[in-house]
Amino acid sequence: MAKRKATAPAKPPLTDMALNLIALRFRALAEPMRLRLLNLLMQGERTVGQLVTESGSGQANVSKHLAVLREAGMVGMRKEGLSTWCFIADPMVNELCEMMCQRLREEMESKAKALS
Repeated sequence: MAKRKATAPAKPPLTDMALNLIALRFRALAEPMRLRLLNLLMQGERTVGQLVTESGSGQANVSKHLAVLREAGMVGMRKEGLSTWCFIADPMVNELCEMMCQRLREEMESKAKALS
């Protein structure tokens, strides 16, 4: 007789509020400039001025995107003198980006093998 694999208990469905919060986070990630800013912040804290310089974008644009990331709980900010320092507020952002990058690497390798 074959053994059945034990399955994890089913999770209850998410509430509308939880789904809205998840959608907010995914919307925040659906913009290349915000991903660029997160990529810079994953390398370490930056001032808003540094993010402007390193992203190649304008102050208003960077501030607008940082506000979206902050509202989504992904980025935090702290004042130090006249500078505003930005940082990754939720370590899951790093994990999520790493998972996506790894998946894209695997897909690209698979496509490259198929073409050879």
